[in-house]
Amino acid sequence: MRLPAVIVVVLVALATVAIPAQEQAVRLRIASPTADAYVSGPVRLVAVIEPAASSREVTQLTFFADGNQICVVTTPPFECDWNAGERISVHQVRAVATLRNGTRLVQTVRTKNVEFAEAVDVDVVQITAVVTDDNGRFVRGLTRRDFTVEEDGKRQALTHFAAENIPLELVAALDVSGSMRDALPDVKAAARQFLAGLEPRDQVTLLGFNDNIFTLARRSTDQAARARAIDRIAAWGGTALYDVIIQAVDLLGRQSGRRSIVLFSDGDDQSSRAPLDAAIARTEGSDATIYAIGQGRAVHARELQKLMQRLADVSGGRAFFSDDRTKLETVFSQILEDIRNQYLLAYPTPDNARNGAWHRIQVQAGGGKYRVRARQGYRLTRRP
Repeated sequence: MRLPAVIVVVLVALATVAIPAQEQAVRLRIASPTADAYVSGPVRLVAVIEPAASSREVTQLTFFADGNQICVVTTPPFECDWNAGERISVHQVRAVATLRNGTRLVQTVRTKNVEFAEAVDVDVVQITAVVTDDNGRFVRGLTRRDFTVEEDGKRQALTHFAAENIPLELVAALDVSGSMRDALPDVKAAARQFLAGLEPRDQVTLLGFNDNIFTLARRSTDQAARARAIDRIAAWGGTALYDVIIQAVDLLGRQSGRRSIVLFSDGDDQSSRAPLDAAIARTEGSDATIYAIGQGRAVHARELQKLMQRLADVSGGRAFFSDDRTKLETVFSQILEDIRNQYLLAYPTPDNARNGAWHRIQVQAGGGKYRVRARQGYRLTRRP
């Protein structure tokens, strides 16, 4: 039976009175350092109140590090400086916020230790290859029989081949040092477009680095989370380039499938705890394809250019250098097309591979009539 209109109106009004509006919960989050950060030396401690409008309800916010009080902040922004010491080690950072109503909000993060071990052990040698013709156009539709692979001059029998639906693990590492402040809006826009263009199933970890390394977005297929993480990026501090290279390689691991690193930086390393040799050694033992983008000061720093070009060449990736920030979207688009046109090849690791020597790899496609960009070799040592 249909109710009279007047009764319906009364019911709606009563329902509106019966359900009070719920206040949004106030949360405290430590934005720097994060739980996955490697910290040493001067560190900026940063805490945020969410939603931001609730910051005015905070009467004081206290930072602690390793059980010691570092500072008390009474007004936003809730930040202060702390020296974490010369060596990278585990630290516990705690923030305590007191609200006007007497409520206390507490969050604790534990930073990570790092060991620059250079030993790597694998069962197969994986090669990610991009094939182009003489005009630079991608060559698609090749089969296992179209490829030949040699290691140290000896033909290798391929045990795995894939040309499509290949799992991708990607680490994107973005320089967020202080010198990036003016370029950051363009970098954010280009990075958002690049990450949105990946396949929905692709696993991506987003890192930011300055004096420290921050996990902006943990490994996932959640494209919306990546976009939100990029929006939160701010520029400050120095540049720990070697450290982030090592962490990116370690995050990718050795599982089956394609692995790529997109590395963006605008200047020389200033803050790494790891030496350059350790970063190079780690990449030589990895099968990740490295795409390096140098912008700003990196365009004029010859040694940095040589390093980024070397990492890209040896891994089968590409290096890009430009002073023009408006070209960043084009650069990221070229990387995206590269990733979309990769072949994956694999063969068993030879018995003598883990001797610390450089093992040279040569890949041909179509009997040599095509150009192949792939890793140039690898260097492995036995684990102790």
